[in-house]
Amino acid sequence: MGQGQQERVPTSLTGAVAEEIGACLAPVDAALERLYPGDPGTRQPVHTVYVPGDRFAADTVRAWGDQALAALDEHAPDAATFGAVLGMDGALAEDVYARVRAKLEREPVEDLRVDFEDGYGHRPDAEEDETAARAARLVAEAAAHGTPATAAPWTGIRMKCMEAAVRDRGIRTLDIFLTGLMRGGGLPDGLVLTLPKVTYAEQVAAMARLLDAFEKAWGLEAGRIGFEIQIETSQSILAADGTATVARMIQAADGRATGLHYGTFDYSACLGVSAACQSSDHPAADHAKAVMQVAAAGTGVRLSDGSTNVLPVGPTEQVHDAWRLHHGLVRRALARAYYQGWDMHPGHLPTRYAAVFAFYREGFATAAARLRRYAERSGGDVMDEPATAKALAGYLLRGLDCGALDEAEVTGESGLGRDGLEAFASPRRGGLTVSAQ
Repeated sequence: MGQGQQERVPTSLTGAVAEEIGACLAPVDAALERLYPGDPGTRQPVHTVYVPGDRFAADTVRAWGDQALAALDEHAPDAATFGAVLGMDGALAEDVYARVRAKLEREPVEDLRVDFEDGYGHRPDAEEDETAARAARLVAEAAAHGTPATAAPWTGIRMKCMEAAVRDRGIRTLDIFLTGLMRGGGLPDGLVLTLPKVTYAEQVAAMARLLDAFEKAWGLEAGRIGFEIQIETSQSILAADGTATVARMIQAADGRATGLHYGTFDYSACLGVSAACQSSDHPAADHAKAVMQVAAAGTGVRLSDGSTNVLPVGPTEQVHDAWRLHHGLVRRALARAYYQGWDMHPGHLPTRYAAVFAFYREGFATAAARLRRYAERSGGDVMDEPATAKALAGYLLRGLDCGALDEAEVTGESGLGRDGLEAFASPRRGGLTVSAQ
C-alpha cells in the first residue's frame, strides 16, 4: 500500500442497499421535517394578561404595572415581607424582590390579549364594531410609539369562537381588528390571535382559511398570520373515536398554530368539576395539559397554562393567601414545562414574576456549570447528552429573556455568550427579543 493510502474497513452491504433504504424513508424524512420542525427559537412570553375589550385603553399596560407596584407597597413593602409570604430565603428574596419591582417598572406586561369573548360578552353589533376598531387603533399606536413600559411586546385579541351562534360575530370582529391594523400601518411583529372553545379540527381549518383569505385580500405573504388554539372543551382533548383531537387541530391549522392555551374554568366545567374545585392543578387539568404537551412536542407549537380566579384583593392577609396560591401554581407549571400562563388581575403580576425569577435563579448556577462542562467536554458528576445540553441552554435563554438572569453572569458561569447558548438551544432561535436590561 502506497504512502498516504488508508486500508478500507471491510463491509458486507453494497451502496445500493443504503440507497434503497434512503428512498424508502424519504417520505418519512419529509414528514418529520414538515410535522416536527422544532421550537421556533424565539422568545416566549411568561404570561398572557387578559383584558376585556371595553376596558382596554392606551394606558392599560402602564396601569397594570403601577397597580402591581402599589400592591407591593401596601402588602409587601420590603423583600423580607415578600419573601416570608412566598417562602423564599433572605438572599433569594432580596434578589427576586428587586427584580420584580424593576420588571414592573420596565416591562410590566409581556403579552396582552384584548378579549371579545367571555370577558366581553354579547353586545349590540354596532358597539362591538366600534370596540374592535378602537382596539386596532390603540394597538397600532402602541406598536408605532410605545415602549416595553407602556406597550406589551405581544398584543392581540381573543375573538368569539367558531360555533354557529357566534361565528359571524367573531369573524366580523377579527376582520375589523385586522383591517384596522393594516390601515394603521400594517400588522405589528408581536401580533397574537386567540381562537377559543375549539371542539373540532374543522373549526381550526376554518380559521386558517379565514386568515388565508385576509392575507390574499391585502397581498400579504401566505402564512403571515398565526393563531393560538384555546383548549377549553373535552372534545378538544379526546374525540368521539378515542383519538387525541388536539393533535389533529395542530395539523388542521396548516402551519399557522403558534400555541395551545389551556382554559382552566371552561374545561373544568365541561368535565363537571364543581366550581370550588376548578383549578389548574386539578387532576383533570393535569391530564388535559399532558395530552396537549405530547401533541405539541417538536411541532413548534408552544404551551400555556390557564389562570387562577382567586384575586389578590382585600385585606393584607387575604392578599397574601392569594399570592401564595398563585405563586405555587406558577412554580408547579414551570416544573412541568409550562412556561407561560394567564393572569387576570394586576395583583397577579408580582407573584408571576417572583415565581418565574426564583425558578431561574435557583437553578442558574447548576445549569450553567453543567452546560460549561458539556461544552468543554470536561466531565463531571452528571453525564449529559445533546438533548440535555439543548434543554440547559434553553433554560438559560428563557431566564435571560424575562429578566431573571443577566447576560454577564450567564456568560461568566457557562462560558457562553448569547450566540453560543442559541447554537446549543436551537439553530432557529433569534426572532423577536426584547431587551431585559
